Amino acid sequence: HNINMGKLAVYKYISMMFIIIQFVLSIFTLVGLWGGSVPPAGNTAMAMLVYILPMLIIANTVMLAYWLVRRHWIISIFPLLTILFCIPYIGTIYQPGNQPADDETGHGIKIATYNVASFGRETSGFMAQDILSEMKKHHVDVLCMQEYSDISGDKLNSNSYKDYFPYMATGNRDMVIYSKYPIGKKKNIPFDETNNSAMWAYIDVNGKTIRIFNVHLETTGFNRTMHRVAKLERNGIRVENNNIISAIYDNYTLGMIIRSGQATTVTNERQQSPVPSIVCGDFNDVPYSYVYNTMLSGMVDGFKECGNGWMQTYRGKKAVRIDYIFHDKAFKGISYYTKELTYSDHKPVFMQIEI
Repeated sequence: HNINMGKLAVYKYISMMFIIIQFVLSIFTLVGLWGGSVPPAGNTAMAMLVYILPMLIIANTVMLAYWLVRRHWIISIFPLLTILFCIPYIGTIYQPGNQPADDETGHGIKIATYNVASFGRETSGFMAQDILSEMKKHHVDVLCMQEYSDISGDKLNSNSYKDYFPYMATGNRDMVIYSKYPIGKKKNIPFDETNNSAMWAYIDVNGKTIRIFNVHLETTGFNRTMHRVAKLERNGIRVENNNIISAIYDNYTLGMIIRSGQATTVTNERQQSPVPSIVCGDFNDVPYSYVYNTMLSGMVDGFKECGNGWMQTYRGKKAVRIDYIFHDKAFKGISYYTKELTYSDHKPVFMQIEI
């Protein structure tokens, strides 16, 4: 009899622990969903939850299965509601349906954004040529590049791009917009104390003027931290794991705060535009973050509108979506997709837009 009482006590204790875990999970997930609605300065812990939302959603799904198997119907409502709240977020990284065959109906214009990582710093110019032939294959009309480099050996990439893209606008040295359509006025938007920047240019598409923003926001600092650690360890200096974690956390939070200011600068600039805009580039931040929400302000996320499958644009260890194309509500998206190219640590993003 005592043994049964003991078993029951243990069972109740374990059940209680699981219920507590469920409540904590649900709260963390919901806070993560709202984490991007407050500026990260002073709210870094809340802002960081946005980065682990996919893991929190998976954990809630596992817990939902657990409660259903145990037939705890009432408690299973909590993970279920939590997951339902996450559906709009899930829509920023996954859309049902098959990858469309690239829409070549010819109406609208084809935009591409690509962080080309300085063409791998190679000097032959072959990589820039390969990328150009990819852009031709996808019938790209306007190409925004970040981390662009014009010099390949003794020739300029811009000379070889001229035949296909007769018009070109440069911002800071590593930012360029290539276009088949005439480019009018342009403006560089430098950011303080950083090499990153944004730019915009007016493009005349068959008599209709639109403004295209090319944006490259502050990096996360993750790779930089890991390079530094590797360098120290090569020199025989051992770095404690908790020091690495705190360095990564500090870099991430600093990056978040810097990016949020840059995103506000770009959005203020866009909101003053007298003509409809398209904003694209490498935002170095995930969907639902403060940066994503600020950049989106009243615009349409092309992937949510007409993309499908899983959307990841970074090819490194972190399979995340950090490159985007947004457009004003005056336009309509036709197709949105990415391509697995090996030239950079980013994938290019393509979008066909009816304007």
